[in-house]
Amino acid sequence: MDKTEMEKLKDAAFRIRCSTIREIASFGSGHIGGSMSIVELLSYLYYREMNVDHSNPGKEDRDRLVVSKGHSGPAVYATLASKGFFPEEWLSTLNQGGTRLPSHCDMTKTPGIDFTGGSLGQGFSAAVGIALGQRIRKMSAHTFTIIGDGEAQEGQIWEAAEAAGAWKLDNLFAFLDLNGQQLDGYTKDIIPSVHMPDRWSSFGWDVHVIDGHDFEQIEAAIEDAKRIPGLPHMIVMHTKKSFGYIPGEGIKANHSMTITKEQAEEAIKALAEREGR
Repeated sequence: MDKTEMEKLKDAAFRIRCSTIREIASFGSGHIGGSMSIVELLSYLYYREMNVDHSNPGKEDRDRLVVSKGHSGPAVYATLASKGFFPEEWLSTLNQGGTRLPSHCDMTKTPGIDFTGGSLGQGFSAAVGIALGQRIRKMSAHTFTIIGDGEAQEGQIWEAAEAAGAWKLDNLFAFLDLNGQQLDGYTKDIIPSVHMPDRWSSFGWDVHVIDGHDFEQIEAAIEDAKRIPGLPHMIVMHTKKSFGYIPGEGIKANHSMTITKEQAEEAIKALAEREGR
């Protein structure tokens, strides 16, 4: 990736973060923490990696993205709007009456959403099934899926992981948002997320460990994974919950936060200053 492409991705991530903050502020509260921690990944997938078409979101040969940690919907919506899947004006209707952007991703309401997320663990199982279906149909498309570290406490995650490993679904790319926090607090105080790379390897997965806020590492992990046949791919991303929404960084209660429009603009200004914009 050259310097120009890197700057484009950084600009996209900044715009998506700003849109996500304003989007949540339009409702007054929302899932800011887990939305902000996956912005770099979403930016990379939609601006550089995935074969999707905003003018034909249902095309059969597209790559799929299943955001199993469905409460990260606000960041997904901001990304889709930035790519033209629907008007950016929709973002101001988040989670309000009549909206097409509910709090959790819903494939029946929002163009570009490939599976309804939110019942934790179920999206990941669906991603395994989608990847299997692509292989059966001899499609060249890939399935990408994102799970949370709190979500990884669900038994369903590991049942699906075992199946994907047994079926050798090398068209499946999973990303674990390892930010160390979940709704109830820190994962280390609830069910520690220890030995994650070894756990996934033991289920027959190709595993990579990266800084999830580093575009070069995201790119390298995906490209390296593509060169390994016969195994599904897990990219463990060390991230910071609420990264980019500075008032939420480093605090315990950042899963869902109250944000006024004034606070949103102050936070965006602080982020711009930190990034030198």
